[in-house]
Amino acid sequence: MNINRSSSLILRHFYLIRSSFPRIFDLIYWPTVQIILWGFVSKFFTMYSDYFNNVAGVILSAAILYDFLFRSSISYNMLFLEEIWSRNIINLFVSPLKISEIIFALTSSALIRTMIGLVPAALIAIPLFGVSIFDLGIPIILLLLSLYIFGITLGLLVTAGLVRFGPSFENIAWASLFFIAPLGCIYYPVDILPQWVQPVALGLPLAHIFEETRNILINNSVNLKNIYYAIILNLIYLSFAIAIFYRSFVSAKRNGTLINIGE
Repeated sequence: MNINRSSSLILRHFYLIRSSFPRIFDLIYWPTVQIILWGFVSKFFTMYSDYFNNVAGVILSAAILYDFLFRSSISYNMLFLEEIWSRNIINLFVSPLKISEIIFALTSSALIRTMIGLVPAALIAIPLFGVSIFDLGIPIILLLLSLYIFGITLGLLVTAGLVRFGPSFENIAWASLFFIAPLGCIYYPVDILPQWVQPVALGLPLAHIFEETRNILINNSVNLKNIYYAIILNLIYLSFAIAIFYRSFVSAKRNGTLINIGE
């Protein structure tokens, strides 16, 4: 893989974001609104519920982490859609860029977009609600890494659909995370789910990530088993997503549909 060729694609999207105030505003606006919304909801529960002592911290931290996941996945999809909308997708595939370099560039660019949205929202939560995701300590690095990998995995699967079926598949980009969210146990423990659904939820990295988040914030302890399971599952799903992306590209190339993307 040629890092210089990947860097050129990263720079393209960096300049695209930097030169567009609406894009920057969109990246910051939605995470900030969500954090403020869930902050007030959490404050309400704190005042009128004794479910646990730090309900605001637990729910708002989960909201911040979920938004990080959502932004990483949707940013990956949006970067690819930008190429389709600007009719640049064919130029990418006929350029010297390899598929692996395109994936690397989109993954890196998605991280930049995600951090632009996450950092202001996370910082706003500290003075407004006294909640900081940094209270998770060192494990936050592994938790964020796991969320990012899963977000990129979903982004790859949706992008594979865009390559294979065209822009009509873009609605799945918005629906994918909302579909998985109930099984991710973001705001409640796995035990809340029906017994027959729990094994399905535990087959997703999200359940282990958010279970560990609650464990750290409520019990002030770290269960490395949850983090270990999340990383292992992520690597399995990521490998599967990469294979699907390559297969979709080969299929689209063979059927001649690749050239029609964006038309």
